[in-house]
Amino acid sequence: MKDIKVFAPASVSNVGPGFDIMGFAINEPGDEIVLRKRSDKNIVITKITGDNNLLPLDPALNTTSVAVAAVLKDCGIETGLNIEIRKKMGIGSGLGSSAASAVGGVYAVNELLELGLSKDELLKPAMTGEYAASKAMHADNVAPALYGGFILVRSYDPIDIIKLPVPGTLYCSILYPGIEIRTCDARRILPRSVKMKTAVSQAGNSASFVTALLTKDYKLMSRSIVDSLAEPFRSRLIPGYDEIREAALAVGAINCNITGSGPSMFALSRSKSKADEISKAMLKASSKFTKKNKSYVSGINKKGPRII
Repeated sequence: MKDIKVFAPASVSNVGPGFDIMGFAINEPGDEIVLRKRSDKNIVITKITGDNNLLPLDPALNTTSVAVAAVLKDCGIETGLNIEIRKKMGIGSGLGSSAASAVGGVYAVNELLELGLSKDELLKPAMTGEYAASKAMHADNVAPALYGGFILVRSYDPIDIIKLPVPGTLYCSILYPGIEIRTCDARRILPRSVKMKTAVSQAGNSASFVTALLTKDYKLMSRSIVDSLAEPFRSRLIPGYDEIREAALAVGAINCNITGSGPSMFALSRSKSKADEISKAMLKASSKFTKKNKSYVSGINKKGPRII
């Protein structure tokens, strides 16, 4: 092949109590990455669309190109590539925008050059690309986008990814208010230390949420989506957060919380029809506070990136 086009999905991270350790992939939105071979050894970003001119064209600074370069370095390969990035989601949306671009890059170069690398081997280069954007080496967006499904990051040193079972009837409604919250800024407002009581509560809810997935216990899932670490601080950055959450719960959401650093919010439900109803309720509630709102309804994306 001389070129390849790849889709990499958005993802919901943290998922309530799972700060930096939980996430799942969704079917839409996502990013498209196009790679084309060059006759020289340069990596060049030829075009970026959908970013409102916010993303760097410098390959040393861009999430996708940094991730691609990391794969080539690991394999000891010098080759030239043109990279085109087609952003299909908001930057700073809390939906893993930079993670999707990084994952799309590593998946595309692996397929284009027929490197035969496993997803486990692509994870660290993708995380390196994510670091270029967020300045944090976390995997709760990268891993779901790469592996698909629902993941748990058991450890970062060494990295240990666990795929969790996903109930087939689980759906997600996403509200994106159309404002930007940079991950690095959202991390900066968090406290540097927490009380023992808070840590114990967070651990308990994380464990019970995993149990709920394993047992398909939706009532337990509802009780477990509680974030004592980030939500009390990050919810202040989201206009109308409490009203939007209450609107989702009023029409039957299992629970509703912030995805990633925000400003997007997610609500889980047990059917596509209920997810559609919740999405409409969240959109209506948010319209009082922000005007560029978008919504998405999706099952859990179990495949991750794909060639298109």
